[in-house]
Amino acid sequence: MAKYVASFDSATGMLRALSRYLRGMDVPMLGQLPGPVESLASGLLGAANRLPRRMAESAYATAGWTEASSPERLAKLRAGDLAEWVVRHYPPRRYPVIFVGSASGALVHLAAALGAAWLPQTLLLPVRQRGVHPDAPADGLRHCRAAGEAMLDANPDLLLHHMHDAAQDRLMIAGMAYFRVKWRRLPAAYRKFIRERLAPGGTLVVSDCGLRWPTTRITDRYVFQHGALGGLSPGEYREGGQKVADYLAEHGSPYRRWDAPEPDGESPEAEWGFAPELLGDLRTAAPRVARLGFPDPEALSPAVADLYRAWYERRGIPAARLLAESFVLVEPWWTLRTGSVPFWMTFNAESSRRALAAYLDGGEPYDEIRLTLFSHGVRSPGVAPIAAWREVLERARKIGVFAGVDPRAFPRDFAVLARTHRDLSRVRTTYPMPLPMALGEAETWLTGRPDLQWVTL
Repeated sequence: MAKYVASFDSATGMLRALSRYLRGMDVPMLGQLPGPVESLASGLLGAANRLPRRMAESAYATAGWTEASSPERLAKLRAGDLAEWVVRHYPPRRYPVIFVGSASGALVHLAAALGAAWLPQTLLLPVRQRGVHPDAPADGLRHCRAAGEAMLDANPDLLLHHMHDAAQDRLMIAGMAYFRVKWRRLPAAYRKFIRERLAPGGTLVVSDCGLRWPTTRITDRYVFQHGALGGLSPGEYREGGQKVADYLAEHGSPYRRWDAPEPDGESPEAEWGFAPELLGDLRTAAPRVARLGFPDPEALSPAVADLYRAWYERRGIPAARLLAESFVLVEPWWTLRTGSVPFWMTFNAESSRRALAAYLDGGEPYDEIRLTLFSHGVRSPGVAPIAAWREVLERARKIGVFAGVDPRAFPRDFAVLARTHRDLSRVRTTYPMPLPMALGEAETWLTGRPDLQWVTL
């Protein structure tokens, strides 16, 4: 089933990171390559950083294109097989908590602290497309609509969010469409996993990100989403403006605003939002069910960071080391091994930089700050420049450094995928891995926070 699912996506990367942590393993090269191969990969990717811009971008896009399915192969997909692929990641044991639903790097760290599993509602299925200009989303919809409808006809338990983002995913969408599928019914493999792997008295928790986005409805289970959470607002994707026009001109595009279908409503955001159709099945899937609601995927990060800081202090571990992560660069094993407080950022955009700065403004300063930044290959609108990230690092009282990042290459720093793990593994002071935190401790911490909702269903 991995042949259908993108390895570079948030849900896949977070699934691998958490499941490897629960097996007592770290995450070299996003969990795709073993440690000994990582140094070779780092060297090759570092060489790619030094290629001329066009060549580097082409190599990056080609690597992604190799993961995409043809429309003909996509028609053979079966949702039940996808669910089986997900649950096989986890070691066969009992879990005190199982999360189901939206992705968030902060949720991964919460699950790691609890010794919990997480089953994503959403997965990315890249589909090959040719002859579609990145700045013509309407053409992308016309090109792939039939493939989407055929896939849905064969899989009645899936919803399709066809996403096209020429700002952040520009290099990838030159050769592929982003089909994000969401379960609207609980698949049999998930139900069996919950029944057999949730510990007696354990809790099933719905991870419910409330983020929504303008969409165009194609059928009752198929919507098209232009743009995504990051450096631009929904209005800028729709209306354009000088920032968009300058970006398109920089890339030699014949367009000065995007040619996209007119939205006719809003839907759960394709990558992060929770589709509420699944909630009915989840309510009856376990004796004790709770819902963790948050308005956007990054909103969990301050609460989880504060929870870790308080946890370290109770364990007698210094709580003055911060690890700021972005997008798919999530490393729960080394976070705990180095006694780091995790603060996860959705992306490398200015909005995420502001969120990190606001968190630092609101608490005791950190002696050490390490910062890793995901590189997506283009200087898209809203990406915070490296100088702004340096200002964040200067707020550390002793050590403020990038982890795995080549500041000269960002945001075309493709080697960050390998170097991040290498740099974290070299942090000198380490601590014993903890026993899982009791859910009651986390529940008390999360309840009552104005930006979150913890409700027993």
